[in-house]
Amino acid sequence: MEKKRNKADVYLGDKKAGLLERTDKGYRFTYYRSYLPSKDAQPISLSLPLTEKTYESESLFPFFLGLIPEGWLLDIMSRTLKIDPENAFDILLATCGDCIGAVKVIPIDEEYDS
Repeated sequence: MEKKRNKADVYLGDKKAGLLERTDKGYRFTYYRSYLPSKDAQPISLSLPLTEKTYESESLFPFFLGLIPEGWLLDIMSRTLKIDPENAFDILLATCGDCIGAVKVIPIDEEYDS
C-alpha cells in the first residue's frame, strides 16, 4: 500500500506559510490565516502575493516548478526516486523538503492508495 500525497505545508524559513494542494482540477495554494497577520509575514514569491484568497491553477504554479531540477538532473532524480519526470508535484514533494533557498515544501501524508 502506497501513501498518496496531495497536500504539503510550505515554509518560508522556519515559518509555516501556506498549504499547497493537488486537486481534481489542478492545484491550490493558500496562505495560512495564522501566518498572514505576523509582522514577519512575507510572500513566498512575488507571483503569489500575501492574500487571504486561495490561488488556483490547472497546472503547478511556476514558482514551485522553479524549485525542481531540470534536464539531466531531473532525469537522474526521477529514475532514482521512481517518479515519472512529468509528475512535477510528486517530484516537488520528494525533493523540496531541503531545497536551495528559503522555501521548503513538506508533504502532509493523508491517505493510502491500495
